[in-house]
Amino acid sequence: MAQVEVILPKMGESVAEATITTWLKKEGDRVEAEEAIVEIATDKVDSEVPSPVEGTILKLLVEEGEVAQVGQAIALIGGEGDAPQALPVAAATKVSEPVAESVAVAEQAIQEAVATVAAPTTKEFSNSDKFYSPLVKSIAKTEGISVAELDALTGSGKSGRVTKKDILAYLQNRTNGGAAPALTPVKAPSQSTTQPQTASPAPAASVSGNVEIIEMDRMRKLIANHMVMSKQTSPHVTSFVEADVTNLVNWRNRMKKVFLDREGEKLTFTPIFIEAIVKAIKDFPMINISVDGDRIIRKKDINVGMAAALPSGNLIVPVIKNADRLNLLGITKSVNDLANRARNNQLKPDEISGGTYTLTNVGSFGNVMGTPIINQPEVAIMAVGAIQKKPAVIETDAGDTIGIRHFIFLSHSYDHRVVDGALGGMFVRRVADYLEQWDSEREI
Repeated sequence: MAQVEVILPKMGESVAEATITTWLKKEGDRVEAEEAIVEIATDKVDSEVPSPVEGTILKLLVEEGEVAQVGQAIALIGGEGDAPQALPVAAATKVSEPVAESVAVAEQAIQEAVATVAAPTTKEFSNSDKFYSPLVKSIAKTEGISVAELDALTGSGKSGRVTKKDILAYLQNRTNGGAAPALTPVKAPSQSTTQPQTASPAPAASVSGNVEIIEMDRMRKLIANHMVMSKQTSPHVTSFVEADVTNLVNWRNRMKKVFLDREGEKLTFTPIFIEAIVKAIKDFPMINISVDGDRIIRKKDINVGMAAALPSGNLIVPVIKNADRLNLLGITKSVNDLANRARNNQLKPDEISGGTYTLTNVGSFGNVMGTPIINQPEVAIMAVGAIQKKPAVIETDAGDTIGIRHFIFLSHSYDHRVVDGALGGMFVRRVADYLEQWDSEREI
């Protein structure tokens, strides 16, 4: 069979590159069509790339830890009789001869280097708010390049990320006694221009005594940085409302078996909460905004994110796009599909981006309420707590009585730069109203 290139696929309009994290196959291995051969990571999500054909891995064109561009060939697959061979010219990275020579010299210098006294430690990298690939970290450690030097470099990768080519060029320049490359600030995306400088890293925690040191994985670092950035960007205020959802609970208990038999899927409370939030956003469109400097950007699309816990313990927020165009059945189907694929690490980058409002269900862990952190660049987020039975006063024509009702707390955190208490409070109250006024005869 003719040799086939494995191309890094397009993973969404906002994603132009990905880091090769783990090759699941090595050169000479047999692969089946659609069998996963490599794990990749973007700034938004981790995923796998399948083989486009059945055959044998002839050549891995990109090393683990390196960044590949969308549309770039990352491997070659051939038939039984084909032998591994060098990268074809068409698939080779376009590098000028002088640069190629510099890279070769620098790589040789790396292999021969033994002095690592000034090498940055893993802990030092954790204090940086920039992302560096494992390969870049390895080169920096081997050559004694400090984290401060790396942080000062303007990389050629996306958003100024330092790539292998950048660090090797810097190293070659430094080795030859030349001046270091000019350092210029990296221009951040427009929505990030208003974000303040990252605070100084906290003092290192003591590691004496009976302890275990656990290195954060890549996703946990991204989550940590995003949460800190959100608190530094937005002054958070949280309003609470307790809603009587007895009619809703009774309706769902009656309908969930019907829905399971008819659709083959579970009917959870999440799509019901999302529908109420969508209705409230239509009533209060100034909740569906973002901030860019002194400008307020009002979003016409209503894209609701739903925070989901992964088996690893990390958090991801898949987004239901144009949720206002879906009925309850459509929202339920989308919620179940995104939740299932999130647990199986099958989400695409575009499916966790573009959100305009986020829902998080802290009640799934038995919590009654929470104070969620805003998912930037949105300006508000709602947490729903556990539904609890409580004694309550029931008003009737014959007078007040005491009865057992189902209650839930709604916690609404919002950005006080642009959402004041009146709007934030009215919004969460309106969501509660939609839940309390549930039609117990409704069909789905």
